[in-house]
Amino acid sequence: MDRWNLEETYETVAGSVAAGFAGQGPDLVLAHGWPWSSFSWHRVIPKLAKSFTVHWYDMPGYGRSEKSSHQRTSLDVQGEVFTEMMAHWGLSKPRVVAHDFGGATTLRAHLLHECEFEKYVLINVVAMRPWGSEFFDHMGQHVEAFQGLPQHIHKALVTAYIQGALANDIPEGDLGPLVAPWLTKDGRPSFYRQFAQADEKYTAEIESHFGEVRCPVKIIWGEDDPWIPLERGRALHRLMPEAEFTMISGAGHMPQLEKAAAVLQEVLDFLR
Repeated sequence: MDRWNLEETYETVAGSVAAGFAGQGPDLVLAHGWPWSSFSWHRVIPKLAKSFTVHWYDMPGYGRSEKSSHQRTSLDVQGEVFTEMMAHWGLSKPRVVAHDFGGATTLRAHLLHECEFEKYVLINVVAMRPWGSEFFDHMGQHVEAFQGLPQHIHKALVTAYIQGALANDIPEGDLGPLVAPWLTKDGRPSFYRQFAQADEKYTAEIESHFGEVRCPVKIIWGEDDPWIPLERGRALHRLMPEAEFTMISGAGHMPQLEKAAAVLQEVLDFLR
């Protein structure tokens, strides 16, 4: 099967993780961000799987992976889980493509936990302070006030929050599966826990080491990202002066869904 799937389950320090793979060839790992899941890669997986063995998973607390009240799912834990997943899959030096919080997660795995990458693509990543949008900050400061919302208002909030990342409309067939994990009995409280556990100290710890990344890097940024502006991507590039930098014209925070063909071209040209 060369499409997105979640047919594997692994136990990690942060609970059970749903994972999948497709294709054949050199190993490639996809790391999603917040508030997404591995479904966010579904448009690019079929083409990538023609050239690579592509691996992905839903982070603990996200998608179809375990969501429990006792979990710690902050970025320090996510970096450890990524390192565990590399060991589960038996990967020593894969190619890695990361988006949003997946950027900080994989940077921590590389810089703090000695995960080695062959090549590394960063797409609209969370890597530098300050993070996210004004609403993200507001939610983080008032989590308890949102947790008691009626279900229909919660659904509207999650949907509006996800749509707020986009500069273009995406099909309902894409939007629905991005929203759905946060509407379940365990998904709803997990949505708010992610805000509560967000802490910029986890990127502060590694920002000064970005120039020490031990592999070729390509930074891809949506030109019209409403959450993490293009200038933040350029600032990251200044800390990684050896990296390539590409702007995706007209894309928002989710280029892999909004401008999938353009992202695929850039990623494949670099990884090959």
